[in-house]
Amino acid sequence: MPEHRRPAAHPVPDAAAYLAGRWRIVRTVRDLRSGAEGRFRGTAHFRPDPSGAGLLHSEEGELTWDGAVHPASRTLRLIPLPDGTAEVRFADGRPFHDLDLRSGRWRAVHPCAADRYQGTFTAVAADEWRLEWRVGGPAKDQLLRSVYRRADTG
Repeated sequence: MPEHRRPAAHPVPDAAAYLAGRWRIVRTVRDLRSGAEGRFRGTAHFRPDPSGAGLLHSEEGELTWDGAVHPASRTLRLIPLPDGTAEVRFADGRPFHDLDLRSGRWRAVHPCAADRYQGTFTAVAADEWRLEWRVGGPAKDQLLRSVYRRADTG
């Protein structure tokens, strides 16, 4: 699908139930100031958080940037809410953003120092969702586009 076309949204009544499991990720990372572009390939796993509060979201893979390959990872926490939405927090518990996929699409904003992260989440189907982060400010000017495809059936 061409990048300029917006995919149709797939309504998700329960974000945590939808995301639970393993996903394959392909992400492009574009530095809009320099024009440099990289690619991340890896996996995401949403599994019960050992702390007992929701799901632990861990990503692992490799980022290819400027001809070099680097290991890359991150961990987030997804705290489900009774209405099917969720709170997304950093691994240390600090708030990141809310997530409401009930319409199949959600926009989130996160200020980070003087930079601003604007995310668009789109559930495309039962086994695919997309995430685009536009990061702007004095420290960064980036566009990150990710496609998550389910790697398992349960």
